[in-house]
Amino acid sequence: MSMHTPYAPGAVSRRSFLKVAAAAGGSLMVGFWPGEGEAATAMASAPADLNAFIAIGADDSIVLTMPKVEMGQGTYTSIPMLIAEELEVDMDKIALRHAPPDAKVYGAPFGDQFTGGSLTIRTMFEPMRQTGAAARMVLVQAAATQWGVTADSCRAEHGEVIHAASGRRLKYGQLAAAAAKLPAPQKIALKDAKDYKLIGKPLKRLDAKGKTDGTAQFGIDAQVKGLKVAVVAASPVIGGKLKSVNDAKARKLRGVRQVVKLDNAVAVVADNYWYAKQGLAALDIKWDEGKYAKLTTDEVRTTMVAALAKPGHIARNDGDALKTLAADSKRVEAQYINPMLAHATMEPMNCTVHVKGDGTAEIWTGSQVPARARDDAAKVLGLAPDKVTLHNHLIGGGFGRRLYTDYVVQAAAIAKQVKSPVKLVWSREEDIQHCLFRGLYAHAVSASLGADGKPVAFSHKIAGPSNLAAFAPGWLKDGLDIDNVEGSDIFSYDIPNMRSEYTQEDGPVPTAFWRGVGPTRNMTVLESFMDELALKAGQDPLAYRLALLDKQPRAAHVLKQAAQLANWGEQLPPRSGRGIALMRAWGTYLAQVVDVTVSDDGEVAVKRVVCAVDCGVVVNPDTVAAQIQSGINYGLTAGLFGAITLKDGRVEQSNFHDYPILRMSQAPQIDVHIVHSSEAPGGIGEPGTAGVGAALTNAVFAATGVRVRELPLRPELLKKA
Repeated sequence: MSMHTPYAPGAVSRRSFLKVAAAAGGSLMVGFWPGEGEAATAMASAPADLNAFIAIGADDSIVLTMPKVEMGQGTYTSIPMLIAEELEVDMDKIALRHAPPDAKVYGAPFGDQFTGGSLTIRTMFEPMRQTGAAARMVLVQAAATQWGVTADSCRAEHGEVIHAASGRRLKYGQLAAAAAKLPAPQKIALKDAKDYKLIGKPLKRLDAKGKTDGTAQFGIDAQVKGLKVAVVAASPVIGGKLKSVNDAKARKLRGVRQVVKLDNAVAVVADNYWYAKQGLAALDIKWDEGKYAKLTTDEVRTTMVAALAKPGHIARNDGDALKTLAADSKRVEAQYINPMLAHATMEPMNCTVHVKGDGTAEIWTGSQVPARARDDAAKVLGLAPDKVTLHNHLIGGGFGRRLYTDYVVQAAAIAKQVKSPVKLVWSREEDIQHCLFRGLYAHAVSASLGADGKPVAFSHKIAGPSNLAAFAPGWLKDGLDIDNVEGSDIFSYDIPNMRSEYTQEDGPVPTAFWRGVGPTRNMTVLESFMDELALKAGQDPLAYRLALLDKQPRAAHVLKQAAQLANWGEQLPPRSGRGIALMRAWGTYLAQVVDVTVSDDGEVAVKRVVCAVDCGVVVNPDTVAAQIQSGINYGLTAGLFGAITLKDGRVEQSNFHDYPILRMSQAPQIDVHIVHSSEAPGGIGEPGTAGVGAALTNAVFAATGVRVRELPLRPELLKKA
């Protein structure tokens, strides 16, 4: 998920978020809040284990509460590294816990508790270091007071405070009770980068052991006494409703306990998943298919293409691109389409809910928005949010899908009618056919070239649904969905007349953020079109780009690095091709070179991807490399195979046989070069996905001469003539 926000990552002042509280047992708790005032006061008086990031016990235990969720991206290692760096503790001494749902405490700096948008390190880099430093400073002061010396004569290391002159030392656990009574420091001293012991080092992930030995707990692993399992069938037609269901056969089956009817779905509750599936198959369901019973992909595509002719919101308007283009009869024009895509997370949607008889409820799930999930479930249950306890878990793939709470709401609606705890598990078919999809977008691009082949005018028009309008309407900028234009609005090349415009066109298909969102779509289009312009100008695609980047040294550098590592310009065998693309978004610059071979039957094999990335200061280079590799494979999955299509209002794909995922045997060699940088940290979860699409299509063109303007790649179009 990607989003701009009206809040700058550094907008939270040091003094506004630090609170130090004493917890039962003489432990030290340090909390982080988005602001002062009544809300902060209320949080300070709440139980300390609900509002602190750092807990140091009298037994030397160190527990860190994670403000972001772990869904495979390495958050549960990078954030502890930031805290531990300044707290001066060893990573192997740290225990972690999931943050409870509380947007006031864990929603800084946005006021909304979520994980996404490649925002974690960008927004947490300084606050988490400050949190660790504040705790270190009060611990040092507590020791200095006990010894009757000045704080600056002491130092902290490896979970101890040491008085250099006398050699005395006290462990943090011995100081926690006294430190908890001290006020938060007014000025926080952070380390200089040259003194980092952890930041920038390739450290092992803290969640790796549990994920390899099976002890890690995901939402789907939740177990509660008396638990029943529910499976569900939702209307197969978009917007359809449940008309009737005959459940006589299902109720006679072994293990089936209950059939629950919802407005647009029906669920079978049973002793286990298998019994529930058998019961669901035995139902005789009739649907009211509604007004979208004949909806097709072609109809959605036609609507979006037509929307390109409508006026939109202007994201960028340098010079007068439209006038220059209108005057050029030789202008280059193209239309691109981004297809609909499913998220296809490895862990399907699931949620366990127990509605108790005492007016409370408990929820176990994995969510990118735990506070929203809790609050939305509470509405369905008719309970106040403080009567609902949500236990968040590790997530087996988010990709933006778990920024939404539909599966939690559905589980709550089912559990409301069931006396025992119930775990809702979507089948893979339900997951793919009732996903909240990446929408279909249409793009119109045009450029006017000067005598030297360089673009003097460039226009990019986008039409498609707005996810931001539904998810966070307050983040719209004068009505403009700034996520949908990201990448286009800061297109790096030096073009005197540049225009970027977006027309919102929402439709009946439920849509959502998808890993990389706006830049994933926009960079695929823009960087493919840049290759078209280079061809028109008769110039090498790399040289063409570099000639337009004199004012963007970071962009030029990653392009040069990727090209050099990939041996750009060398002669390749027939039906082999090499494509290059630049990606700039989320505060990160990234260039990729993709090598492909195309069989005579049109099948594309990706052999190698070389990536150079400048994401500013790096916390854990291993995580950066892993995220880029993951993002590239996710993007290649979409480019090679990914498309959700509609027929008669129904999603045609249902499982991995017709919505395939890149297999290990198909995955390319991926070489990642991380540029050393002292710039502010950029995002890294999504750039790999956003950068690979155009490099792939450009490589395919180099191999076949076929320009692909709508993914996924279609072998019938790439066959040897």
